[in-house]
Amino acid sequence: MPLGPRPDDVPRIRLVLKLFRVSAIVTGVFLLLLVVMMVARYGLLVDIEYSDAYGFGLTPRELIEERGSLNVSLVILTTHGWLYVVYLALNFLLWRFARWSFGRFLFIALGGIIPLLSFFFEFSVPRWVRAELAKVEAPSEVPA
Repeated sequence: MPLGPRPDDVPRIRLVLKLFRVSAIVTGVFLLLLVVMMVARYGLLVDIEYSDAYGFGLTPRELIEERGSLNVSLVILTTHGWLYVVYLALNFLLWRFARWSFGRFLFIALGGIIPLLSFFFEFSVPRWVRAELAKVEAPSEVPA
């Protein structure tokens, strides 16, 4: 059962929420790049290449290795992986400080796996957090 945030954690929650929103956008952009890369790699059997001589292009993997060019597909793959780790860490901190259910943590974690979902969470998670913080920051009613 979710307990809600503690009053002492409100400043931390606000900071983590700002970082989470940035992380959700950046992770979402790289996830979309990853989808394009996967379609190129497994659908067209090419990787995205960059070299000074040839510029950007879609090239079979063997040619990229022969030319010694930068395999942009691997850069996208690796970068998204590390950005997702940051996204998960910020999700964990929000979950811990807001004291949400574990199911909500898992639900938000899907944002770095399902394309476009992180953009949805970039808008919906702040609403959830503001609702939780409103409960904590509301003046308690004192019976007369």
